[in-house]
Amino acid sequence: MFRRSYTFAIVVGLAACGKADKQPQPAAATNPPLDPRSPALQAKAPDTFNAHFETSAGAFTVQVTRAWAPLGADRFYNLVKNGFFDGTRFFRVLPGFVVQFGLSGNPMVSARWHTASIPDDPVEQHNTRGTITFATAGPNTRTTQLFISFGDNLNLDGQGFAPFGKVVDGMSVVDKIYSGYGERPDQGMIESQGNAYLASQFPRLDSIAQATIVP
Repeated sequence: MFRRSYTFAIVVGLAACGKADKQPQPAAATNPPLDPRSPALQAKAPDTFNAHFETSAGAFTVQVTRAWAPLGADRFYNLVKNGFFDGTRFFRVLPGFVVQFGLSGNPMVSARWHTASIPDDPVEQHNTRGTITFATAGPNTRTTQLFISFGDNLNLDGQGFAPFGKVVDGMSVVDKIYSGYGERPDQGMIESQGNAYLASQFPRLDSIAQATIVP
């Protein structure tokens, strides 16, 4: 059920949607690579905050409620605040199920974060349409990968997937994220080769230009 690259696999139908070819944005420069042990990445998140995503498909905003899943909220807050998601791709898009992202486009960053896991949070909220949740490879393996639910995925509640926020603006943009490649991008190749692999093999993937914390 679970794959090595901190994700989950559930048998679903794949759907493709047409869209003009787009040139992926370059990965954000990260020099030196973000260190998961850095004090700058250990801050406690506010009780509530918004994260705004500018993407090649448009913009959307996630509202986080820390009480839903405190450890997940803290990790997400620090990743956004330090630019981790800038230049990354939405690499797994299954219409009616989830859109997944959170693998760095920089292999040096991926190497540092591959085992930088955080403990699980109790599941306090349902995995409903628009909720954002960390992907896992089993208990206590959350690192940087996330998914947004396209529909009500209540079956994930009992599997330990703890939502920490929800898309409050721009869900129609999330619905438009390119889905034609389904699950084809190989997560191991993304980690080892970064955006160079995705740009050459999956050029139509949508990307995140910038994610920021907003009032």
